[in-house]
Amino acid sequence: MPLRNQVQLIAYPDRMGANLAELHDLIDRHFAAAIGGIHILPPYPSNADGGFAPLTHKEIDPKYGSWADIEKISARFDLCLDLTLNHISDESVEFRDFVARGYASEYADLFVHVDQLGPISQDDLARIHIRKEKEPFREVVFADGSRGRVWCTFTEHQIDLDYRSPRTYALMEDAIGFLAARGVKLFRLDAFGYTIKKIGTSCYLVEPDVYDLLKWIDGVAREHGAETLPEVHDHASFQYAIALHGMHPYGFALAPLLLHSLFDANGVHLKQWLRMCPRNQFTVLDTHDGICIPDVEGMLPKDRIQAVIDNVSQRSADPILRRSAAHVHSVGAIYQLTCTYYDALKRDDDAYIAARAIQFFAPGTPQVYYVGLLAGSNDQELTEATGEQRDVNRHRYSAAEVDAAVKSPVVRRLLKLMEFRSSYPAFDGVFHLMYSSESSVAMRWRHGELRCELFVDLGARKATIGYVDAASGRWLSMHC
Repeated sequence: MPLRNQVQLIAYPDRMGANLAELHDLIDRHFAAAIGGIHILPPYPSNADGGFAPLTHKEIDPKYGSWADIEKISARFDLCLDLTLNHISDESVEFRDFVARGYASEYADLFVHVDQLGPISQDDLARIHIRKEKEPFREVVFADGSRGRVWCTFTEHQIDLDYRSPRTYALMEDAIGFLAARGVKLFRLDAFGYTIKKIGTSCYLVEPDVYDLLKWIDGVAREHGAETLPEVHDHASFQYAIALHGMHPYGFALAPLLLHSLFDANGVHLKQWLRMCPRNQFTVLDTHDGICIPDVEGMLPKDRIQAVIDNVSQRSADPILRRSAAHVHSVGAIYQLTCTYYDALKRDDDAYIAARAIQFFAPGTPQVYYVGLLAGSNDQELTEATGEQRDVNRHRYSAAEVDAAVKSPVVRRLLKLMEFRSSYPAFDGVFHLMYSSESSVAMRWRHGELRCELFVDLGARKATIGYVDAASGRWLSMHC
């Protein structure tokens, strides 16, 4: 069955309730009418990066629950799980065997052996796109005392996989089949942009190789009745390319575009994007990573991007910065802003609901991150305790906190909006961007005799929906 055209929730297995069972109960109690799907961030056993260093995709960490808990959720909602394409944990069976047996290990071909790639000059290093404060290499001391080096783009615990090896493809094919059998309908392809290693390139989004890999992954997923959602933060042209290859892209540009539109009461750049954005995209305003900036570069003028950064930075934790492998302690432009979306909009309920209304009327399938669902504020205490800047937007909600949060006026308004988006039939029809002034946005969906329209006054930060009532045929309106 195709994915439902309804709002999806993004949640950790243990940060909205203590485990998967509590997550299911909270959804059942408060959100079942508002969503049609759920993206559960990695529930696999992992030893780094908030779950994104999986030991395997075929187990559930016991602290979260079991596959029975996952299948209980997938029986009711479209389930999305992460498939971490780029790397595997250094505590995995495969990597531990490699450390014990060296290059004689049956799993040795899974990993990218740096010293077998040939000379790597300073110029080569300068081109490589990295995500940490050191070269993307790790020394390995084998059981016999000999040494080697493997590629690790992210933390030292996340060992990159080598897609020149058939064994890597077999590992992924096995994982896809296993997960699809447990109800996964959508695979979020994590960190796919780093999978292709070619010295002399950025080793990031290396074209056309990266699309060959994506098309293979998507083909395997479709054989098992699932679809794919490749995750990448870069210029919007990459999202268009993903859409042209038949996969779902992310509409990451929407988040900073909306901040600009509401801060400046100017919808010109937002409407330019709405006219041309991929219709099969998934839209987000907030994620576990933060508000990403590269996606809007080339779509907003540089001074407007900087204005958004300056505005949000007054309320956020330290930003995540871009780095060069040749100069690991120097930093480039901002990569991510670490802030909840509610705080980014200064906890202005009307502005927040207007942003969500535009997201829900934009083409594509909307996803709402659990902190955004509950209009959460920055968790400075958690950030200080862990030292992870992104934890400012990763609050751990107990079940009691969720029960309390859903009573707040802004969350009640958001849930009403989500329920409308997930149930009104016109969203299965055709999208139209309507004429509006520079300081407003107007959109319409039409399906047969049914239609709904959204008008947002960006200056007043007010959103109004008009729609044809399916039962009576009357034209009704509601203030969001």
